[in-house]
Amino acid sequence: MKIKKNKNRLDLKDSIFETKNKVAVLRFNRDDIRNALTGSSLIDDILKTSDYVNKNKNISVLIITGSGRAFSSGGNIKEMFKKNSSFSGKVEEVEKKYRYGIQQIPKALEKVEIPIIAAINGPAIGAGFDLACMCDFRIMSNKAYFAENFINLGIIPGDGGAFFLQKLVGYQKAAEFTFTGRKILSDEALKIGLTLKTVDDDKLFEESYKFAQIIAKQPANTLRYSKRLLKMGSKLSLDEFLDFCALFQGISHNHNEHKIALQKLKNKKK
Repeated sequence: MKIKKNKNRLDLKDSIFETKNKVAVLRFNRDDIRNALTGSSLIDDILKTSDYVNKNKNISVLIITGSGRAFSSGGNIKEMFKKNSSFSGKVEEVEKKYRYGIQQIPKALEKVEIPIIAAINGPAIGAGFDLACMCDFRIMSNKAYFAENFINLGIIPGDGGAFFLQKLVGYQKAAEFTFTGRKILSDEALKIGLTLKTVDDDKLFEESYKFAQIIAKQPANTLRYSKRLLKMGSKLSLDEFLDFCALFQGISHNHNEHKIALQKLKNKKK
């Protein structure tokens, strides 16, 4: 399924950005390196997109997917052999490159105010798997697979993957995936709740877009506040959390969306 491209207002180098019916799609476009996040401009593309969808109130859902063979192969292994890359240098240099490089992705996605759907079109490996875990939903092609394979390269998930993975599947399962680096096929991912659904490969984008449309039809302001509350739920004490609930509810009751929803309900009863 293809959607009609609107004028691309983003200066993205290695991705394609499209919008339609309040749904934005960020499609990685570096099949030549299997959409690796390093050794490309994909990190910058993700950061720019995150900022753009937050500021654009006409967008209610973001789909992230890949073109070609992979969703994302994570770190570019060829870059690891180079002397001057994001992986090279002394300890302090590498630390800085991670902090101001790939670690900007989880910080940016955590601040995205709208739901994010990862449409997993192919292998999501290492940082590519972690990126998928940073999204609100994962819809997976039956031909795709995950792998938290950092340990196979003698490195750790430097992008924050150990934080996100265990929130989704629990500590024990996250530890197994991290310590073995093994593949997680689509059937297993669905069984353990890592993905929302598994679909035929040729129906992946169509099903992802249908789901996005269901969400995008909801009141836009309420949708953003609801996501903020869900994110806050695991971080705040109950008293602090309830204070925010009261504040957001006060705003919602006075918002035009609430008045429209009540009028629709009234008309429906008539």
